[in-house]
Amino acid sequence: MTQAQPRFLTLDQVAEELSTTTAQIYALVRRGELPAIKLGGRGQWRIERTRLEEYILQLYGETEQYIRDNPLTGGDE
Repeated sequence: MTQAQPRFLTLDQVAEELSTTTAQIYALVRRGELPAIKLGGRGQWRIERTRLEEYILQLYGETEQYIRDNPLTGGDE
């Protein structure tokens, strides 16, 4: 039996999943690029797993567009 994944993730957990730093995830949240909620007076940030998956899909779309707009040429290797 598989264990259910948590609905909300900490910034550290998201950073680990995306193989980046917590500071980078915090910056994405503060710029409004990655939706998150702030809990309590100490300001603990949480990112809903479904929002993270939506964000990842959005990045795939943006990357596909970038590749179309900037084709690889022989000198780019």
